[in-house]
Amino acid sequence: MQLMLRRPQRRQYAALCYRETSVGELEILLLTSRDTGRWVIPKGWPMGSKAGHEVARQEALEEAGVTGEAGAVPLGIYSYQKRMQDDFCVPCGVEVFPMRVTGCVDSFKEKGKRQLDWVSPSTAAARVAEPELRDLILRFATSFSPSA
Repeated sequence: MQLMLRRPQRRQYAALCYRETSVGELEILLLTSRDTGRWVIPKGWPMGSKAGHEVARQEALEEAGVTGEAGAVPLGIYSYQKRMQDDFCVPCGVEVFPMRVTGCVDSFKEKGKRQLDWVSPSTAAARVAEPELRDLILRFATSFSPSA
């Protein structure tokens, strides 16, 4: 009976937005969710026939106003419970793509609806609630090599 009531996991796509400081240090972009104010990365539902990394890039633009190129190979997947209307939750698996931020726009869809913050990987990992996302951030930081 328990299995019959379990909802299937839904897929989302996210961008792990990053930049390199003038001294070669890695920074990660976090933003607050609109509903709970938790620290998250830009993510969203599939968009028609767009590939996952293209959805991630689009979400980064709409939610944080940043532009850049998202890698086509995901860093990994993390799971969380998406709270929907009427307070029911849907299990989601979020495929995370790295995105080197190269610019930003003045006007974007969710401007003023979220707080944005560029932070160190260790601070980003400490702020996010999902343990698997925390691990992805730290693993990415460990493998990061500054550009020449």
